Amino acid sequence: MSVLAAIGVLALLIFVHELGHFLAARLQGIYANKFSIGFGPALLSYQGPMTEYALRAIPLGGYVGFPEDDPESGIEPTDPNLLQNRPILDRAIVISAGVIANLVFAYAILVAQSTIVGLPQGYDLKPGVLIPQVVDNSSAATAAGIKAGDVVLKADSKVFDASESSVQELIAIIKSSAEKPVSLTVERGENIVDLTVTPRTGADGNGLIGVQLEPNGSPIFRRPNSFAEPFRAGARQFEFLGRQIVDGFRQLVTDFTNVAPQLKGPVKIVEFGADIAKSDSGNLYFFAAFISINLAFINILPLPALDGGQLAFLLFEAIRGKPLPQKFQDVVMQSGLMLLLGLGVFLIIKDTTQLNFVRQFFSQS
Repeated sequence: MSVLAAIGVLALLIFVHELGHFLAARLQGIYANKFSIGFGPALLSYQGPMTEYALRAIPLGGYVGFPEDDPESGIEPTDPNLLQNRPILDRAIVISAGVIANLVFAYAILVAQSTIVGLPQGYDLKPGVLIPQVVDNSSAATAAGIKAGDVVLKADSKVFDASESSVQELIAIIKSSAEKPVSLTVERGENIVDLTVTPRTGADGNGLIGVQLEPNGSPIFRRPNSFAEPFRAGARQFEFLGRQIVDGFRQLVTDFTNVAPQLKGPVKIVEFGADIAKSDSGNLYFFAAFISINLAFINILPLPALDGGQLAFLLFEAIRGKPLPQKFQDVVMQSGLMLLLGLGVFLIIKDTTQLNFVRQFFSQS
């Protein structure tokens, strides 16, 4: 059920993104004749009065189709309600509406989390530092045998008590031990395991091992004290996630060699979401908001086949006073779409081979 929950979250976020495009068009009286979740052959479809709604076989996104791209639409090319015949501002609103929808939805999710789950009020702490996730299977942590769910009780001579400061203390040890072995005492279920991890040198010169760290314990939540408090808490969390995502994109540019191997496709995202749902279903709110903001940032990048690429074409049109040649735009967009689909398939294959049960199967074959 946790896997289905994670898949459901991704499908919902794609739906929200495409719904943003669709509503922005229809509310302006612009024709939209296709609303599709996924690519490829249709698994389910419904033909409405003006629009065909479809769920398709390849779950790598979705799209809203417009009659000018369909030679069988029967609509005159000069019709003022075609997207291509609208002013630049109208078209920019339609193109950017998916990104805006994802950002607004992310904030709404965080407000809902604060309202329904409650506001964090610390942890019911136990000794040690929890490792909820190993970020990358080629990381120093994986090489050392560290697994998701491990609890670090001791690093070198430092014993971690039941304290929130234990996380920062372990981070400090890892950062100061680049290329130096660190002895760990780890609680794994009912067993105590001794491991040695050698942090690798990051872009800033500090050590890193490729894991997430959390206090070892259960979070404590309280009910909001006022109607406005969940909105303020949601805004703080939204800002925090936005900063983390922007910093991740910055590192992808400045430290591509170390960061690129950590790129994840749909399979790993679903696995990550399933782990979250399994450990604490309330955290699915945070997971959904994080992915929704990520989708917004990715789509606004000025790359072919993304919303940002189409906005870049509009910018050139505004500067030139006329659009770029349609054949040029088509070639760029189609090439970009093929590259994105190819990258998606590559990440799916790469992530699938790194799933635990797949690795165990091949190791036994």
